[in-house]
Amino acid sequence: MSNQDWLARSRRAVWHPCTQMKRHETLPIVPIERGQGVWLYDFDGRRYLDGVSSWWVNLFGHCHPRLNGAITDQLQQLEHVILAGFTQRPVVELSEQLAALSGLGHAFYGSDGASATEIALKMSFHYWRNSGRPGKNQFVSLAQSYHGETLGALSVTDVPLFRETYAELLRPSHRIGSPDRRLAAPGESGHDYALRMAAEAEQLFAERSEQIAAVIVEPLVQGAAGMAMYDPVYLSRLRELCDRYQIHLIADEIAVGFGRTGSLFACEQAAIRPDFLCLSKGITGGYLPLSVVLSRDEIYAAFYDDEVSRGFLHSHSYTGNALACRAALEVLAIFDELDVLADNQAKAAAVADDFARLAAHPRVAHARHCGMIWAFDVVGAQPGFASRFFAAALERELLLRPVGNTVYLMPPYVISVEELRWSFATMADLLDAADW
Repeated sequence: MSNQDWLARSRRAVWHPCTQMKRHETLPIVPIERGQGVWLYDFDGRRYLDGVSSWWVNLFGHCHPRLNGAITDQLQQLEHVILAGFTQRPVVELSEQLAALSGLGHAFYGSDGASATEIALKMSFHYWRNSGRPGKNQFVSLAQSYHGETLGALSVTDVPLFRETYAELLRPSHRIGSPDRRLAAPGESGHDYALRMAAEAEQLFAERSEQIAAVIVEPLVQGAAGMAMYDPVYLSRLRELCDRYQIHLIADEIAVGFGRTGSLFACEQAAIRPDFLCLSKGITGGYLPLSVVLSRDEIYAAFYDDEVSRGFLHSHSYTGNALACRAALEVLAIFDELDVLADNQAKAAAVADDFARLAAHPRVAHARHCGMIWAFDVVGAQPGFASRFFAAALERELLLRPVGNTVYLMPPYVISVEELRWSFATMADLLDAADW
């Protein structure tokens, strides 16, 4: 069957996520037959470099032999078992390794990023309730933040379209200024701007510490805000403020964990440990749905009691799925054995001049880089820019999904230096090709 056949069948049967389906009357869905490494192949034989890691989940490329092998091996032993009252080897080993890597304790599993956000918010609220402080039930998040699209997660997400559409369903929360360095005043460094935004957070904390349970942030990079990058000093200062005012710090590393920012966890670059660490996306290398929330031991201890009502009341049918946990264990093994972080750093250094040439393009502003994420804003972008640039890039065999006027590259780590250089050159050619 051809692309057109699958496109028509998909439009008839599938409701695609976060999509106005009518747009696909003119903007075709791309049917994918197979993947290999950084490349995706459609049913007509065309290929596309996966520049967005399939929604930021794929770490080591498509159809990776080690991940394929680990999952196949696990299939011969155990695919899944209820985690309430039972346990199994992959979930125990993964929990042990994540604790050792993060310095945080017991792992609580969900199935996706939004689930992890919901778990962390509920856990923080319930901790304060169990600690005799039920009035601490409010949450704080950054302007431009994104933490998922379930109701609790949307309550701490600052995407106007989402919030306005579902406003009547959402719990009110507090919003503080984003440390996004693009918002610094003329002549103000990103470091100083981050400290200024931390001072704004302190003002709110001082006023409402008896009501605030937790603040949730995306460390170093706010993805849906257009890859908004900020100085690690903000996280350091926020950790100090949370300690002073007895407020939990939730680190949403769903998108930025597992090496995206250059360190295994982004919080490492600020030398801090959050109270809750939310992980998903890359945890299984992009293979299977899995999320996890890690927390401090004293938080776990507050739930350890004879009373059922003091236990954490949350579950998912596929909690701690054995296949997904086995994939995650193989991901951690690849990081450990192949020194992935050092290899990524070497690749980024090798293409620094190529990215600098792209950054010098007259249509480019705020060119920025963090780990394996490169981004820039397009000056004077017209309405509909993101869709038109996406379609034009596909014609050049490059899969990009701009956010507003921000174009970014977040590829699988197996991308070669030559493929990175080709990606930057292709983006520059696209900027020259049309009046966007």
